[in-house]
Amino acid sequence: MPINKQSLKQDGFTGFRQLTDLEINRIPQKPGIFVVLQPEGFRPQFLARSTAGIFKKKDPTLKVDALTAEWIDGAEVLYVGKAGPGSKGNRGLRRQLQEFVDFGKGKPPGHWDGRLIWQLAAVGNLIIAWKELPAEELSAAEAGYHAAFAEEYGRLPFANLVRARVKGS
Repeated sequence: MPINKQSLKQDGFTGFRQLTDLEINRIPQKPGIFVVLQPEGFRPQFLARSTAGIFKKKDPTLKVDALTAEWIDGAEVLYVGKAGPGSKGNRGLRRQLQEFVDFGKGKPPGHWDGRLIWQLAAVGNLIIAWKELPAEELSAAEAGYHAAFAEEYGRLPFANLVRARVKGS
């Protein structure tokens, strides 16, 4: 089955909000999986410098030819991520997505994932969707979406640079 907006909706994803219209307090606080999708008609234009924050003294900016090499024509999904409960149980989708958006606005991140998103022009038009899942299902779900995407396109989504794996496999 192709991974796109329609199949994600059928699989229980909700939200589907443009980044500029994302109301963080309307995002569930529970653990889950989230995706970044390109809207219909989106054409990638890459910024010379990333808007993302510096991570461990490393600049997230890549050369345009490296970004072009990662881009997959025809793929709606640009990134698949997960939001766990955290060690104190107070993380989840809302906090993870807030940190993801803050990272794109130049704040130092707690993680490096999805950084290529923040080198796209018109990033505010990108769409965020999410699906609540129990914490014990997150790793398998993320790995499953990565595997399904790679099966369809031969590699991971644009901004996923590391394939999710389930522990012990």
